[in-house]
Order: sequence, then C-alpha cells, then structure tokens
Amino acid sequence: MEVITLFFTALIELSNAMSIYILFGLIFAGVLHELVPDSIVTKHLGNENIVSVIKATIFGIPLPVCSCGVIPLATSIKKSGASKGATLSFLISTPITGVDSILATFGMFGWIFTIYRVVTSMLISMIAGILANILDKEVITDEEESKSCCSLSKTPHTHNEQKPKFSFIKATRYAFITLLGDISKPLFWGLLLGALITIAIPQNLNDILTQYSWISYLIVITIAVPMYVCATASLPIAAALMLSGVSAGAAFVFLSAGPATNTVTIGVVKKMLGTKSLYIYLGSIIFGSILFGLGLDFIFDINEIDSKSLIHLHEESGILEILSSIILWALILFFILRPYFKTIKTNN
Repeated sequence: MEVITLFFTALIELSNAMSIYILFGLIFAGVLHELVPDSIVTKHLGNENIVSVIKATIFGIPLPVCSCGVIPLATSIKKSGASKGATLSFLISTPITGVDSILATFGMFGWIFTIYRVVTSMLISMIAGILANILDKEVITDEEESKSCCSLSKTPHTHNEQKPKFSFIKATRYAFITLLGDISKPLFWGLLLGALITIAIPQNLNDILTQYSWISYLIVITIAVPMYVCATASLPIAAALMLSGVSAGAAFVFLSAGPATNTVTIGVVKKMLGTKSLYIYLGSIIFGSILFGLGLDFIFDINEIDSKSLIHLHEESGILEILSSIILWALILFFILRPYFKTIKTNN
C-alpha cells in the first residue's frame, strides 16, 4: 500500500509541474499552425549550403511535431527540392523541441536548462545537416513517401502561401484534438514511467550511477535511440532519472536522443536519404547528445549546482496547476479510451 501511495504522489507532482505549461504550449502551437503557411517551410530549403541547413533548423525548432509525425512533412520537403542536409536538420531539430516541450521544460527545469536544450539541439541539427551536404552526394531516385506511425500529419504543401482567415476555433481544434490526440498515449506512458522510476530505482543503483556517470550515459543512450518518446513525454522520465541520482547530463542525453530517434524514423531516413545520411543522422545525435551532456555536467560541477535543485516538483501546487493537471488528464484519458468506446458502440 505504501508503494502505491508513493507512486501516485510522484505522479501527481509530475502532472502538476507540467500540465499548465503543456496546455499553454498546445494553444500556442495551434495558433502557430494557423498563422504560418506550410509552403513557407518548403520554399527556402533547396540549396546545399549552410544557409538552408540553418533555415531548416530554425523552422523545425518551434514546430510541435513528434519524431514520427515529422516523417510526412520531411518527405514532402525532400520531394519539393530540399537538400539532404536541410532535410536531415529538419528531421532532428523538429522532434527534439516544440513550443509545448519548450514551455514544459521551462516549467520543470528552469530557464538555464531550457536554453541549453534548445541551443544544443540546434547545434546537433546543423552539424548533421552540414555533414550530410558535404559527405553524402549520393542521389536517391526511388523515393516513396513513408507513412507516419502517428496520426498527426501536415496539410499538403502547395505553392500558395496564403492562409485562410485566422480561426481560433480551428487553432483550438488542432491543439487539443489533432496534436494532443497524437501525443496523448506517449505522454500518458511517459508520466507513468516517470513516476515509476522515481520510486523504483534501488538506492544502490543510484549510488553506482552517481559514482560512475559514464555507465548512466551508456544505459540512457542505449534505451533512448530505439525508443519512441515525444519531446514532452520525455520530460517526466528525465526528471525521474535526475531525482533518482542520475546526473543532469545523462538525463539531458535522454531528452536529446529519445525524441530525435526511434526504429521507425531510422528506417525512413535510410530509405529516403540513404545509408550514409543514416550514419550521419545517428552519429550526430549520439555523439552530440553525449558531448553536450558531458558539457552540462561540467558546467554544474564547476558551479557546484545540484541537478535535483532544478526540478520543480516539490513546490506546493496552486489551484491553477491542479486544475490544469485535471484538465490534461481528462483529455489524455479521453483519447486513450475513445477507441474502446467506439468498439463497444459498434458491437452493440
């Protein structure tokens, strides 16, 4: 009974810390989706130069699209004439961050960690794109648009950059139906797993991971690369790892590599861009995440910062945080249970 109590206490703390930022981020994402024409993304990415890579990275940073949801958009960009480097940069930068994830990161870890996450994800994306343009000149002729493992997809791209008149109803529908519906399941499991990690990791394992940080890096990167987890859902897992004694750098590795890769995206990158670009894609993410993770630990060490002090989970939650948590969980459970209700209705 005590374990169950500890689990739900940890789950409530995680939910209260994140929910208000996720909900606000979803609204902002919906507005962004309504205001920015899709064709703008495809217009500036065709040249094999650093400028196109930088543009692709900047375009990708705020977009609230997961590592599977980015596949149809990246495929469309590539078919529209984007270079391999620009496509690869977009594939990496887009799922690592997003307005919802950025706000949730700020709410849970503070502004220093948030800025570090955004800047380093940009650097990893640009390095991968530049390397792809320089090292991979192979022409891929057989390109078939890969289907996303997620329900989220973008509006088909056209050359018309005019958007219909802004509609807050459409923005809200996109935010809380299309987007939240897409991330509800990974967010659900991310919260549960985060709470479980908080209470389940044995103390002796914490001591080992704290004393030998390189072991935690290897464990985290091994789990993160094949795993599917969206940027927002990765936050409670990373927070739980840090609370359990894992260094901030190792948790950062999970936040960086986890959302950027999964087995489906790996296969799509190989088919769409070729084997050499796949190696650049994986190598840039793995080595970049570890390098910047080590850098974060170094910064914390020289400034004598305790990584656990960054996590805002034990502060008393106000009515707004609690209400946001209730709303978010109600929406998550609605999307998860909706298929079962449809099945029951059909059978009857």
